[in-house]
Order: sequence, then C-alpha cells, then structure tokens
Amino acid sequence: MVYKATQKQNAAVLFQNWPESMIWSCMQGSMGELYADDPQHPKSAMVWLGDFCLFAGEPSQELARFQLAHPKRPFMIMIPQTEEWGKMIEYCYGERAKKVTRYATKKERGVFDRAALQRMVDRLSPEYDMRMIDRELFALCSQVPFSEDFVAQFADYEMYQKNGLGVLIFHEGEPVAGASSYSAFEGGIEIEIDTKAGYRRRGLATACGAKLILECLERGWYPSWDAQNPWSLALAEKLGYHFDREYTAYEIYPY
Repeated sequence: MVYKATQKQNAAVLFQNWPESMIWSCMQGSMGELYADDPQHPKSAMVWLGDFCLFAGEPSQELARFQLAHPKRPFMIMIPQTEEWGKMIEYCYGERAKKVTRYATKKERGVFDRAALQRMVDRLSPEYDMRMIDRELFALCSQVPFSEDFVAQFADYEMYQKNGLGVLIFHEGEPVAGASSYSAFEGGIEIEIDTKAGYRRRGLATACGAKLILECLERGWYPSWDAQNPWSLALAEKLGYHFDREYTAYEIYPY
C-alpha cells in the first residue's frame, strides 16, 4: 500500500542529510506531497513536487510505480537516494527511463557578489525589456509553453506573490527569457530559468538570473540552483554558485 503521509516527521528521518530544496518545501508544508509505505513507521518514502519525485529509504516497487497509477504529468524526473533505488526505477520503467546526470550546487549564503550581478543586469541590450512577474505576467506565463513552469506550482497569484518571485525579458512585446520560482520553501526559492529557442547565447539567461538572485537577496531569501546539464552549471558558476556534486536522475517519458 501507498499512503499519503500526514505526519511528515515520521518519514523525515529517511530524507535527513539530503540538501534538496524540494524536500524542504514538502517537509515544511510549503508545497509538494509526501507518500510512504506505512503511515506510522515508514521504511520507504517519496517526495512529489511538480515534475520531480525523490525516493528515500528502502526501495519500494509500489512507490516507484505510484506515478503510473496516478499520473499527474506525462513527464517526470525521478531522483533516487541510492543505487538500489535507481535499479528499482529502471526495473519499473524500462526503456521509458532515461538515466541522466544532474549537478547540485552548494547551499551557501553570503557568497554572491552583488556588484558583479548588477553589472550582468546592466549589460542587457536596450532592445530588451526586463519586467518583474506581476499579476498580469503571472497569467501570461501559464499561457506560454516555455514559461509555464515559472508559475505552475503556485495555485494562484496570491500564493506566488507571497512565496514566489520572478522576472521576464521581452523583445518587441514577446516574452523570450525568464527566471522564476519553480518551487518555494521557508526563506528561499528553487530557480527555474529558460530562454526561447532563437534567443539563446545572447546573455538573456545571465541577465534575468542575476536580477532574480539580487531580488532574492533583497528579501533575505536563498536562491537555490540545481543544474540540469553542464551548461546550466556553467551559468550557475558565472552567477556565483559553487559546484557540489553530480547525481543520477531518471527522466520518465510517456509511452
């Protein structure tokens, strides 16, 4: 059986020493859901937030297959705590599971050079217009495919205004790049950043990433960054983050 955990402290020990902001979001009750094999004494648990599932404890076929029985999205990213969990994901999903390497950055406060970040913002060409995400742009993001994930985990603008933060770059009235909160936790956000095809390699991701980090620092928030690929890691390091470790994830595709 798989249970939706309401007493999160019972499963929290399975995720201890795992510095992942989505786990913090779930355990703090900010967003995300927690599932376990037992409501009182769990040996296996899963944090589910948006496109991400994070598995801890003993490998459980029922938990690994839970997304199949209750699909919320056609695409998922599954992150195993151990190699044994990875093998379980491979067993359950077969060729649908694409094994990838992601890159974690260190969760460090006080390492950002604000002056350097501001220079990155100031270098944005005047042909582009940078705007913070307000109520109007929140609605716009949900209608534009490349920016949908900028706001998807927030139930409404009021939730985003309280716990989220983001910036969009426009060119001739069209949103072409942005950085925003994929998720939120107490005192911080997990950054989601993207640029439309055809506008990449123009410094737009650098400018909006720098702006978002500066806005977070003004609020006393920590802007957490998890890199999907080496290019994302290189941008993170340019903005002031430090590489922590590689880790394995599985991208699960629909049939």
